[in-house]
Amino acid sequence: MSRKHTPQQPSKHASKKGDLFPDESECDSLYFERSARKDGYTCIAGLDEAGRGPLAGPVVAAAVVLPHGLLIPGVTDSKLVQEPERETLFELIQSQAVCFGIGIVDERTIDEINIYQATIVAMEQALQQLDPQPDYLLLDAITLPRISLPQKPLIKGHLRSHSIGAASILAKVTRDRLMAELHEKFPLYNFHKHKGYATKEHLTLLQKHGPCDAHRKRFGPVADMIGEAQ
Repeated sequence: MSRKHTPQQPSKHASKKGDLFPDESECDSLYFERSARKDGYTCIAGLDEAGRGPLAGPVVAAAVVLPHGLLIPGVTDSKLVQEPERETLFELIQSQAVCFGIGIVDERTIDEINIYQATIVAMEQALQQLDPQPDYLLLDAITLPRISLPQKPLIKGHLRSHSIGAASILAKVTRDRLMAELHEKFPLYNFHKHKGYATKEHLTLLQKHGPCDAHRKRFGPVADMIGEAQ
């Protein structure tokens, strides 16, 4: 099904310093997508991840291609969006995207190859699911060395690129749902509440019960606790 969208005009900040904005809260969130199109690219994908920092659970990446000129109200860095709205935006992004993909790398693989490499693998998985395949990538402060496509890593990309912001929400909601599933499997740790991050509650429960199979064994303080046990 084809959809028509009216592109927004570039903001007054867009042409000042390329990819540096004096006020990121006022930047045109389609600036980088339009810039890529001006350079001849036609299928631009935004990528982002969720779950690099937690002590437990997988890292999840999302890739999304949005229709040219589409702005979905409310889409931004997923950490700035309340959970009920994220769920709504998750469904909206999926229904309006040209295509999207989700990559998931579990905690055992994270322990084996490290979180940075696991994030790259998750993004590669997400890219492989896109149909059509993109010809240009916008990423949040990371590059994919094994992917030969043109790439633009952006500091605070989920705030500055609508496509990256959309990927941020897809990744965050997917991971939160997976952590809710881990709570059902390991109810002692309340994964559905803190999502595996090192909150006071999580650290208290970790100290009380010790690590479970969902924990990343090479992440402190999990690694410290295992070392103490040995």
